[in-house]
Amino acid sequence: MSRLLAGLAALLLAVAPAHAAPAAPGFKVKQLDGARTFDLRETVGKKVVVLRFQASYCKPCARESAALSRLTERYAERGVEVLALHVQDTATDVRRFMRTHKPGYAIALDPKLVVGNRYGVKGTPYTIVIDRKGEMILRHAGAGAISRLPKVLDDALAPPR
Repeated sequence: MSRLLAGLAALLLAVAPAHAAPAAPGFKVKQLDGARTFDLRETVGKKVVVLRFQASYCKPCARESAALSRLTERYAERGVEVLALHVQDTATDVRRFMRTHKPGYAIALDPKLVVGNRYGVKGTPYTIVIDRKGEMILRHAGAGAISRLPKVLDDALAPPR
């Protein structure tokens, strides 16, 4: 009897649908340079997005800014877009951050956590990777996400199996 139940359980697991990663909430923001608007819906099916919630006063964010810029440069031609949303920050402070750190990635403001709250952001830095299907495949709170991103991005960019 136990063999029959074990076999039945194995069969059910084999045919159970795989669960997709949670869908990323759509949003649209004007980038701080004023020249472009980022609309997440326009990236679905085309790009992998690294969405970084950070702040000008966040010391780990400042420390990881150069590494995030290098990662942006490394993956841009492969279809990865990096956007940092500065939360609970002022345009003046973010512009100072940009002059100091010279980020190679796009920056927009989310001063009232409108987007951050939709993503459940708790503190900075908070990094999310959204695949081409519009699903969140990584959520990383705190510093250290930069070291995980190459593997996550390489997997997301790999041809489907």
